[in-house]
Amino acid sequence: MEHNLADNTQSYIEVTEDDLPLHCPTPGMALWSSHPRVYLPLGKKGEALCPYCGTLYKLKGEVRHHH
Repeated sequence: MEHNLADNTQSYIEVTEDDLPLHCPTPGMALWSSHPRVYLPLGKKGEALCPYCGTLYKLKGEVRHHH
C-alpha cells in the first residue's frame, strides 16, 4: 500500500493484491481520526470508494480475483 500521510485525509491510495481483502481505515492510518472499519469490494475497474471518508483506493495491476 502506498500512502505518505499518517492521517485519514488522503483522498487516493494505491493498493496491491497483498493488501486484499481491502478495508478502510488501513493499518497505517492514524487511530485518532479513524472511522469504523468497512471492507471495500474492488469493482471491475479495480477501484473502491470508502463511504465514510471518501478515500479512493485503486488497485495497481490487474483485477484477478473478486474480493
